[in-house]
Amino acid sequence: MSASMMSTDERLAYMAGQILRNFASKGPEEAIAATTEHLAQFWDPSMKGRAFAMLDDSGAALAQDVREVFTRLREGQAAA
Repeated sequence: MSASMMSTDERLAYMAGQILRNFASKGPEEAIAATTEHLAQFWDPSMKGRAFAMLDDSGAALAQDVREVFTRLREGQAAA
């Protein structure tokens, strides 16, 4: 599917996955932590809100590592 045909949610999940891949050389746990930190710093509140909504949507197609990033991001926001 081309980027222009993706929904907003699909695009956000795709972007998070690409960021994860950029940190892959750090190993899985460090890549998840680094991606979570990156999203916390650079994604605006509406992007984070969509990510959190995807966590609550049982039909959302999220890779397990992206789901983990979004979960940690939400937990970090709740703790802040």
